[in-house]
Amino acid sequence: MMKLLLFGLLSTFVKAQEIKVNTGSIEQFSNFKSKYVAPRNINVWLPDGYSSHTKYAVLYMHDGQMLFDPSTTWNKQAWNVDDVSGDFLKQKNTQQFIIVGIWNNPEMRHQEYFPEKAFNLLTPEQNESVSSELEKKGKSKNKFVPISNLYLKFIVEELKPFIDKSFYTNPKQSHTFIAGSSMGGLISLYAICEYPTVFGGAACLSTHWTGTYTIQNNPIPDSFANYLKNNLPKPSNHKIYFDYGDLTLDALYKIPQEKIDVIMQEKGFTEKNWMTKFFPGKDHSENSWQERFVIPISFLFQKKL
Repeated sequence: MMKLLLFGLLSTFVKAQEIKVNTGSIEQFSNFKSKYVAPRNINVWLPDGYSSHTKYAVLYMHDGQMLFDPSTTWNKQAWNVDDVSGDFLKQKNTQQFIIVGIWNNPEMRHQEYFPEKAFNLLTPEQNESVSSELEKKGKSKNKFVPISNLYLKFIVEELKPFIDKSFYTNPKQSHTFIAGSSMGGLISLYAICEYPTVFGGAACLSTHWTGTYTIQNNPIPDSFANYLKNNLPKPSNHKIYFDYGDLTLDALYKIPQEKIDVIMQEKGFTEKNWMTKFFPGKDHSENSWQERFVIPISFLFQKKL
C-alpha cells in the first residue's frame, strides 16, 4: 500500500477522470496545486506487483492525458504505456519503474514546454517573428513568452518530492528519468540540461526542433543547437534518446536532428549513452509513439549484462 495512504493525505485530492489500464494500476490526483504553474491532473502508473519491498525508478512523462486510455483522449489515440511497460517489465534484466503522467495545460502547453533559455538566444527581430507565427497558429493569445523554467520548478521542487514521499521510489538521479514527444521532447531535453543532478536520462520522441510549423527561415533550430553546445549534461552519467519519422510534422525534423546529432558527438556522447532513431513511414501521433515506446524505455531501464 502506498505510503500516501499511511499519511492519510489522499483525501485532499478530488478524484480525476477515470483512466482505465490493462496492466498495473493508476493512482489519480486531480487539480494538483503549484505555486509556479496552473493546477493540473497527475496520473501515477504502478506496475503489477508494486510492493514496499522494491525501490522503483520513476519516469516522468508530459502530456499525461494522452498516455494510458485512448477512450478518454481527444483523438482516441494513446501511448498505451501501461501495456508497453507491463510487457517490458516481465523481463528480468530491467529496473522496476513507475510512471508519472503530468497532464498538460492546453492553453499554456507551448509556453510551458518551450525551452526558455533557448528562446532568449533569439534576437529581438527573431523573437517578434516567432511570436507572430505562434499567435497565428493559436499557440499564444498575446506576445509569446515561455514559462518552461517555472514548469520545471514545479516538477523538481513540488511534484518530485510529493512522488518520492508518497510512493516507494529510489529518488537518486540515476533512477529518475523524463520523457515526452514533440514539444514534450523539447521540455524533456531542457529538463536534463537544466537539472542534470535530478534527471539521469531523457527520452525525446519526435522532438519539435522547429518550435513553430515551418523549417524555412526559422531561427529556432539554431537557437536550440547553440543552447545545447553550452548546456548538455555530462555523458558519463546521463542517457539521451531521440527519434523521428518522416510523415506529417515529423517531416520537418530530419535536418535539425542531424545537426543536434553532430553536437552530441562533439560533446562526447556515444552509443552507450545516446541514441537517435529514424522511423521511415511514421507520422507525428500517439499511435506511432506507442509502437516504438519500448525502445526508449529499454535504453533507459535495461541493466547492463
